[in-house]
Amino acid sequence: MDTAEPKQIKEGYLVKKGTVLNSWKAVWVVLSEDGVEFYKKKTDSSPKGMIPLKGATLISPCQEFSKRMLVFKLKTAKNQEHFFQATHLEERESWVKDIKRALSCLAGGRRFARKSTRRSIRLPETVNLGELYLLMKDPDDGVKELKLEKEKKIYNHCFTGGTVVDWLISKDKARNRSEALLLATGLLIEGFLQPAGDLSKEGLEQGTEAVLLDKLDALYYFADSGFFCEGYSSDEDAIVKEEFRGNIIKQGCLLKQGHRRKNWKVRKFILRDDPAYAHYYDPTKGDEDRLGSIHLRGCVVTAVEYVPDAKKYDVDGNLFEIITSDETHYFLQAATTEERKEWITAIQTVSRMGK
Repeated sequence: MDTAEPKQIKEGYLVKKGTVLNSWKAVWVVLSEDGVEFYKKKTDSSPKGMIPLKGATLISPCQEFSKRMLVFKLKTAKNQEHFFQATHLEERESWVKDIKRALSCLAGGRRFARKSTRRSIRLPETVNLGELYLLMKDPDDGVKELKLEKEKKIYNHCFTGGTVVDWLISKDKARNRSEALLLATGLLIEGFLQPAGDLSKEGLEQGTEAVLLDKLDALYYFADSGFFCEGYSSDEDAIVKEEFRGNIIKQGCLLKQGHRRKNWKVRKFILRDDPAYAHYYDPTKGDEDRLGSIHLRGCVVTAVEYVPDAKKYDVDGNLFEIITSDETHYFLQAATTEERKEWITAIQTVSRMGK
């Protein structure tokens, strides 16, 4: 490799496990050709730490944490381990793909360059689970997402393990149930499929998912679907759960200004249509307990250059504002100009179409 300055490849928010304490915190991560730097805040001038990529190995998916999905691990040449967690499947796959490419180029003495990719309807001889997942999610010809009832709970946007196996055989992706079971297990281990319900969750934690997967009472869902579970509940609970019935249009981390203290914190946002809602969460925790929701029907969303009362946190650029129909103001910051544009466009779309 020549002596040119290592170029920046990718940047964005990820959740990272502390190297001294076991706490998980959202950090700003920058991938370059020869290392991964992470910052406490996006606007910090110096990183909190740097992970050299020379001689490092990447493990994805990392299954060392049974209650944390979408984790990958970087192990340095000096055997230091660093754990990162993405907020959704596409985000993890994007980071893993670029880190793998950077490791390969570094080992071969080449400059980083992304390979052009072209999706094909026909799977290659070497099974590509990512492409298989896209085929399974096809709304017309894929695995059908259903509302299923089990043990006094209603599971929305899910399917049985037996359905997955049947689909793989019917689409000639596997010759028999044993082959289909191996493929389905691979999709589960890689995080494309997620367990729903006690039976499938226990099977995954005990390492016996291949035994339990091909069962009609083992439930699963697509990693980026609109899955949610509800019990038999009151009318008030039903109104709350109505917010989650829409399809997921977009998700990822944004910086959000608080309404009371006016401080800024990283939040995971999930945007749904019909009804049009944006729910936000602490990215270091699960998606079960939301911090808040924004009803987007009839809202106004625009790019802004500054935010009132933004003194406690240095924010620079890529800001936008949501004004709801009841005139509540939300100030947010995207990671990049392109990402801000994508969020604004997506929110404008659901605000016109959703309930």
